[in-house]
Amino acid sequence: KQDKNNSILFMIIGSISENKNLEKRISIVPDIVKKYITNGFELVLESGIGSHLGFEDNEFQKLGCKIDSKENVLSNSDILLQLDLPDENNFSKFKNNNILIGNFNSGQNQDNIKKFNKKNTSVFSMELLPRITRAQSMDILSSQANLAGYKAVVDSFSKFSKAIPMMMTAAGTISAAKVLVVGAGVAGLQAIATAKRLGAIVYATDVRMASKEQVESLGGKFLTVEESENLETEGGYAKEASDEFKNKQEILLTETLKKIDIIICTALIPGREAPKIIKEEMFKNLQPGSIIYDLAAVQGGNTVFTEVDKIVEKNGVKILGDANILNKLPISASNLYAKNIFNFVSNLYDKENKKLNINLEDEIIEKTFIK
Repeated sequence: KQDKNNSILFMIIGSISENKNLEKRISIVPDIVKKYITNGFELVLESGIGSHLGFEDNEFQKLGCKIDSKENVLSNSDILLQLDLPDENNFSKFKNNNILIGNFNSGQNQDNIKKFNKKNTSVFSMELLPRITRAQSMDILSSQANLAGYKAVVDSFSKFSKAIPMMMTAAGTISAAKVLVVGAGVAGLQAIATAKRLGAIVYATDVRMASKEQVESLGGKFLTVEESENLETEGGYAKEASDEFKNKQEILLTETLKKIDIIICTALIPGREAPKIIKEEMFKNLQPGSIIYDLAAVQGGNTVFTEVDKIVEKNGVKILGDANILNKLPISASNLYAKNIFNFVSNLYDKENKKLNINLEDEIIEKTFIK
């Protein structure tokens, strides 16, 4: 349903349940329903889509949503909002000429995404958003990473067998725990802020020199590799370090780890395997009882011993790394994700003419659209 200007004339938005064994977040939450309806959209959701989060079907219905079977949602939705890429079975039930929006890990899923061309589906993958001011309200990577950084600290502290803040008592003083955050992106900065709030002494390192000021503004101590280059892409992400930088960083970390209790690893390179930063030899410098939480676990991990969804113990050090840490905060994560997606859909929406328009001259639309 398109006019001669490539404007979309339909208005039905739908969403189906994810595989709850892998993904507990949802794309539409009650708080966002009225905003869609106010803009003229109809909403249809699969029955039970939010029941595991306490969002029952009748709550959505009271707000104006239609609840239906998965098959009917897929066959009637002009715009489908998801987190993960629908599987082959769900894809077969799609209507033609629809729009699919989600977080589809497009670099690794190119072949699967191309199958959607058979249905003339316009696919938008939100991890491809450009890092521009106008896109900040849609930035799912930042909103979700913020929660991940917070939760990594909370989980690490819960496994640590000592108190975190300094405590002065009549019996003596307990020293504050020392935390090292590897990678000072959104997740790393939130980890620094959370650890500081809970009373830890926090150190951080990053290949991007621009992060030094941010780390220090949160009360962290930035560890600088001498004569280091600024390894930052134009898009603001980290890029692969030189061998010389890696060697200098390894020497710095090896010495630093002697005084560290907890390490939060967040270092990632978009589209690449996570860099191995905590090497086997470094574990000899860590104290027994130390904790490492590796947020890069799914992409191979920042330590040589990281295993997804397992607590690995080496030399008395526990290494944690979840496949999806946000499954531990699914309500908060869903609320933020749903708002990000609504803002993206709003950017596609021409309010004056009450229709959607895939304007590829808009950088946000052009960058996220998978041709």
